[in-house]
Amino acid sequence: MSSARTMHEKIWDRHVIVKRGENEALLHVDRNFVHEGSFHAFGALAREGRKVRKPRQTIAVTDHYAPTVNRGKDIEVVTDPEMRNMIELLAKNTQANGILHYDMHDPRQGIVHVIGPELGITQPGLVITCGDSHTSTHSAFGALAFGIGASQLKQILATQCLWQKKTKNLRITVDGAIPAGVTAKDIILAIIAKIGTAGATGYIIEFAGTAIRTLSMEGRLTVCNMAIEAGARAGLIAPDDKTYAYLEGREFAPKSAHWEQALAFWRSLPSDDGARFDREVVLNARGLVPMVTWGTSPEEAAPITAVVPDPATATDADKRAHMEQALRYMELTPGTPLQEIRIHRAFIGTCTNGRIEDLRAAAAVLKGRKVVIPAWVSPGSSTTKRQAEAEGLDRIFREAGFDWRASGCSSCAAMNGDTVPAGERCASTSNRNFENRQGIGSRTHLMSPAMAAAAAVTGKLTDVRKLVS
Repeated sequence: MSSARTMHEKIWDRHVIVKRGENEALLHVDRNFVHEGSFHAFGALAREGRKVRKPRQTIAVTDHYAPTVNRGKDIEVVTDPEMRNMIELLAKNTQANGILHYDMHDPRQGIVHVIGPELGITQPGLVITCGDSHTSTHSAFGALAFGIGASQLKQILATQCLWQKKTKNLRITVDGAIPAGVTAKDIILAIIAKIGTAGATGYIIEFAGTAIRTLSMEGRLTVCNMAIEAGARAGLIAPDDKTYAYLEGREFAPKSAHWEQALAFWRSLPSDDGARFDREVVLNARGLVPMVTWGTSPEEAAPITAVVPDPATATDADKRAHMEQALRYMELTPGTPLQEIRIHRAFIGTCTNGRIEDLRAAAAVLKGRKVVIPAWVSPGSSTTKRQAEAEGLDRIFREAGFDWRASGCSSCAAMNGDTVPAGERCASTSNRNFENRQGIGSRTHLMSPAMAAAAAVTGKLTDVRKLVS
């Protein structure tokens, strides 16, 4: 029997406290992030008279309900009483338990999945949890990061441990040179379109291949962020020199001799040669073009050069029915060229595409151009916002006609008032295009930041390669 192990297995084995049966174990949790939605778990803990077991290993962030417009120095800026209560409860619960809290006025505030890596809290080899499905983002550093529910969060807060069933291993290899105009967002949309939103259910994905190694850390974060949209528990990328260079010197990264010790450990994490994967998927990056979604699921994506598909071509009855419903909701006709679809609004931001590299890519398209539709950008963190302003990117966005807003989840799920009106289409850099996701009756088309910028200046879905050489 081979002793070669996958990266997932190495991290899992290091964190097992006790096993239950053949496939379940109590895992130690290294980092636990919480946001406004954590009040259920904190409330249950308080009712039982318990305190947080290890408060230094929990980090709180105000992001989902943080306003991005007119953010003042007072909570009164949040006019919705339910949203204000959620923000106030997080502050109350973290203060009562001695938890570090990046509130909406902290200079390091931002989306939880952006500031974790940015501050160096996210590191290779860790088990990381958060009550948010896109926690897999952190796995871009070679960590085992996944979303949890309220009852699981309560267990972690009380014990710093969590019962988990071990999942199978799926390796998705993307080889070949990445063509001009194609980004990490296009790669992950192409993967999801290929395997479907349930294609990785029951698996931990390891993304591999020359195209993945070529990506920056920002690009890798985008890919791992949307692994959940393929049904995966998490999506990992092995750490390498890019990972270490990104982390070095960050606030919570190891220092001095501890840095060398950490490097030695991190370099042991990549999957061993000969490690067995339960399933393999291969994609050639050379044939990729910019992608957009046309339906109400991330798997309903196609190259921008394509047309709206015909449900009649689907051989699976359930898929055909979903396509028909999606086209009714989106008010699209089969055979329509995607580049003829009119767009009413554009949004750039989120834990998928709100990082500095994303803002630079959009600004490169916008420079010297004007938007023809309402558009806004919400940087993924206050730190990213300041960096963009130092580089002059905010001026490019403003001169083009974009609203330059504060950091937060913004229009990803429309929880803070940044909504898309019913019947309108939004070119969005977010991760989900479900019905009503950005507002009741709203219609979402997912794409990269550069593609969203192209849509903003043309008023329709546009192949960004036509605007940049």
